[in-house]
Amino acid sequence: MQARFLWALTPLLVATLASAADCDNATDQATMNQCAVQQNKAADKELNTLYQQITARLKGSPDSKKVLVGAQRAWIAFRDAECKFSASGVAGGSVYPLIYSNCLTDLTKARVETFKGYLKCPEGDMSCPVPAT
Repeated sequence: MQARFLWALTPLLVATLASAADCDNATDQATMNQCAVQQNKAADKELNTLYQQITARLKGSPDSKKVLVGAQRAWIAFRDAECKFSASGVAGGSVYPLIYSNCLTDLTKARVETFKGYLKCPEGDMSCPVPAT
């Protein structure tokens, strides 16, 4: 019974792998848009992982954690508004999702680097808001 179940899932796995491989050689707009969304999701996942690490380090500093939450909410609002503006020249066009998602990805990757910096602060660095471990 398990073998039948696994064989039944094989086409789904192959389709998923084929879809992922399409991003390397995407030639149509729909695929490029989909790939851009996937890249943004990956960057956002990394950002969320780092955010959780930072909030864990701030568990003994509720005021700092509150400031981080506010800063992150403000940053998300900025990122979304900036990317809407950045892509506004192609609003309504088929390339809009690509331009918008690429902008989100670029800004998210920059925020990821900022968060990585917070997590690497040397012991005693008074300018760093995240305590070293």
